[in-house]
Amino acid sequence: MTHYPVYGRIDGPIVLIGFGSIGRGTLPLIERHFDFDRARLTVIEPAQGQAEAIAARGYAHEGTALTPENYREVLGRLLEPGKGFCVNLSVDTSSLDIMKFCREIGVPYIDTVVEPWAGYYFGTEDNAARTNYALRQAVRDEKAANPGGTTAVSCCGANPGMVSWFVKEALLTLARDTGRDATTPADRAGWAALMRDLGVKGVHIAERDTQVRLEPRPLGAFVNTWSVEGFIAEGFQPAELGWGTFEPWFPENGHRHETGCRAGIWLEQPGANTRVNTWCPTPGPQFGFLVTHNEAISIADYYTVGAPDAPDFRPTCHYAYHPCDDAVLSLHEMFGSNAIQETHHILEVDEITSGIDELGVLLYGHEKNALWFGSRLSNEETRELAPDQNATALQVSSAVLAGMVWALENPGAGIVETDEMDHARCLEVQQPYLGPVEAHYTDWTPLTDRQSQFPEQVIEDEPWAFRNVLVG
Repeated sequence: MTHYPVYGRIDGPIVLIGFGSIGRGTLPLIERHFDFDRARLTVIEPAQGQAEAIAARGYAHEGTALTPENYREVLGRLLEPGKGFCVNLSVDTSSLDIMKFCREIGVPYIDTVVEPWAGYYFGTEDNAARTNYALRQAVRDEKAANPGGTTAVSCCGANPGMVSWFVKEALLTLARDTGRDATTPADRAGWAALMRDLGVKGVHIAERDTQVRLEPRPLGAFVNTWSVEGFIAEGFQPAELGWGTFEPWFPENGHRHETGCRAGIWLEQPGANTRVNTWCPTPGPQFGFLVTHNEAISIADYYTVGAPDAPDFRPTCHYAYHPCDDAVLSLHEMFGSNAIQETHHILEVDEITSGIDELGVLLYGHEKNALWFGSRLSNEETRELAPDQNATALQVSSAVLAGMVWALENPGAGIVETDEMDHARCLEVQQPYLGPVEAHYTDWTPLTDRQSQFPEQVIEDEPWAFRNVLVG
């Protein structure tokens, strides 16, 4: 990419909360694609060692950690009512509280996850309250209570975020390839009807990260290609998924929600210690971890037909994540020792020797069996496309860029999730940073080549049943 389109001007202050792997990757994209006053951009980052890097780029640094007690004062001092943008890419800050404050003063807002204040993930004994269902529902309740107003984009990273746009593009691809009407639906009801009529039973957010480095992972270190703190936090949340109407079996340790959209269930076990069968183009069949993510609930909710508590149609949806090999070893060590490693390391672009992040959506159960649609971005290509990030980070930061563009072009949209946005416009902005974006069909199902030496419970007449997807 040699020409960087400027998508608009941001008048007033820009506040970037968090300068970890995603914040460092997003800032160069903001510089490339928006016209703004560099003297009015402030990075809030309390971690030691970042002040010098922020100053070297010519930006103001706020080293105060946001807390429930000070966030209104700090943000009120840095933001200007009715102008600018707040980009929240942090951990341990309440996305909902910050979003509400920004909307109070008329400042556009975006985040990549519904994040709670510090201590929530590990200090909350009620497992149902620790789910992403509960976190998301609080945002949806705020949307219902205060519709319209300043645009705030919730959960707009790679996943959640980009994958919701992939679902829509995959549905249109499947419609064309099966000889059906591939006209883009005009609203949520139209999209849900399209998924139902195509016979899609469910969606895996199917990801394989093959990025590696030469140095072996040392004992006592958690190594990952993105936020270690973020991955550990969500990994210890209950395994969680959108629950489809076609499912013939219900997990013994599964729980339904009695309020809200009713689209999800949760299991009485941590997501990063729960394995599922899935499929990606490079490895073919693989194990993934059923880590809870907002998109598992939002996609199942968005494509529901009928009443929430007794739908006529709803897809099953969940994350099926095979992280990089170092992260897999880190998870095994963490769960095996019952202790979180003290050393955290994110693989930097210059130490990664090979590999890709293959992130897409696997739509299954239809007449062509299964369709994977997604990005197959290599670290080598990432180096050419954007600075200061690996392939995993660029899939996230480019989605933040797309969400910011959409928010500026739709200033009075209120609180929105990526499922509710114009997927074609967002992908138009993001796709130059995604490497090959491809569609792949497969005949594989969770029962393909199933080993039968040991007894197990399977549902033969419904290959895609969650009973067959779940390992163990």
